[in-house]
Amino acid sequence: MAKINGNEIRPGNVLEHNDGLWAAVKVDHVKPGKGGAFAQVEMKNLRNGSKLNERFRSADKVERVRLEQKDMQFLFETDGQLTFMDTETYDQVELPADILGDRRPFLQDGMTIVVEFYEEEALNATLPQKVTCTVVETEPVVKGQTAANSYKPAVLDNGIRITVPPFIAQDEAIIVNTETMEYSERA
Repeated sequence: MAKINGNEIRPGNVLEHNDGLWAAVKVDHVKPGKGGAFAQVEMKNLRNGSKLNERFRSADKVERVRLEQKDMQFLFETDGQLTFMDTETYDQVELPADILGDRRPFLQDGMTIVVEFYEEEALNATLPQKVTCTVVETEPVVKGQTAANSYKPAVLDNGIRITVPPFIAQDEAIIVNTETMEYSERA
């Protein structure tokens, strides 16, 4: 593990702090008129999801943790637990379904996702950036409606509501960006 200075913390870094593993969610570098500069860091506990705001001066040393990332295949969900399988060793790992938050509906059977491990403990799961979905409900295509930014509402096969360009029809496959939860392109 590497020690880094307080002013080197970046969003996404995983830190060992107060006997826990914390992901830096938001980092603001503050230079007050009086006193030394510091980094105001909003952190989320990777084990229990609690949040913490902490100040780190540039002289403070923090333990930065590297998480091992493995591609795993989603198998099924039972009692709020998602089960993933390592495609090489066939080991299975369970994670709580709420770890994916509002992106949970984009998880599809057999999908390959990235699971992050600290030693042997699975801590986090990340969906692919782009997922193919089918539009199950939207307004019909209107001829001559070519305004540049006129998007229309649509419901996807996973129940998520997004906006799509006017040329997208019902039962059409589209690619959705899972980070922004927006239409990306036709599939």
